[in-house]
Amino acid sequence: MVGRLRDKVAVITGATSGIGEETARRFVAEGARVVISGRNADKGEALQRELGDRTLFRAADVSKESDIAALIDMAVERFGHLDCLFNNAGGPDRGTLTTVTEQDFDYTLRLLLGSVVFGIKHAARVMCPRALGSIINNASIAAHRTGQGGYVYSTAKAAVSHVTRLAGVELGTHGVRVNAISPGAIVTPIFWGGSARAQTLDDSKNKIKREKLERNLARATPIPRAGYPDDIAAAAVFLASDESSFINCHDLVVDGGRISMFSEKSNH
Repeated sequence: MVGRLRDKVAVITGATSGIGEETARRFVAEGARVVISGRNADKGEALQRELGDRTLFRAADVSKESDIAALIDMAVERFGHLDCLFNNAGGPDRGTLTTVTEQDFDYTLRLLLGSVVFGIKHAARVMCPRALGSIINNASIAAHRTGQGGYVYSTAKAAVSHVTRLAGVELGTHGVRVNAISPGAIVTPIFWGGSARAQTLDDSKNKIKREKLERNLARATPIPRAGYPDDIAAAAVFLASDESSFINCHDLVVDGGRISMFSEKSNH
């Protein structure tokens, strides 16, 4: 059903690759106007050209509150209001339990958790006066189980899941819903070093890594296939739409059942 997001305005962070890029395409196809952001200006501008005048790209580093605030302001200035924020930007883990440094910790928490906290803060300031809005945070099944992500990454994602509940309770009285999506193992370059690493490889090498990952994930999921960015994008469309108007403080797991295959002691 096309048009589920007709006349809605959204901001999507981390939209120059993977889940964010596919979500931007889905939102526009469903009728939304979208501010897309990421660090890669070339990819962001190319995506804006592809999607047309319903989109606007702005380069942003979401570890900086000022960049997040500017994205929200741009959406309001260009499109008149803001209906949805998808706090999607992320990156690979840094450090293990025995090797993590202060720099690793600060970087990961600012990127994965700080971006969500400040995204909520600045979306709320423009959504609450209208008593309308949907904030979606990208968490992870690593927030709920061990063995699904790195040490600091998993800690940050658990905090994202809890911040979602805290913010949903506070903002729900103002008509603003806050939910999260916890993806399972989704086929994106994060599994071979992140989008920056993927850009250093030629197409054939990325294809080999992608196909190997697809085979491995299919064997480790009750639904015997890998997860793809479009699976998460579809969930984001639902949470951004009026169809989910009574869903708040919820962390929606989208993983093909993978989370149920692992005990708390699993290391796989």
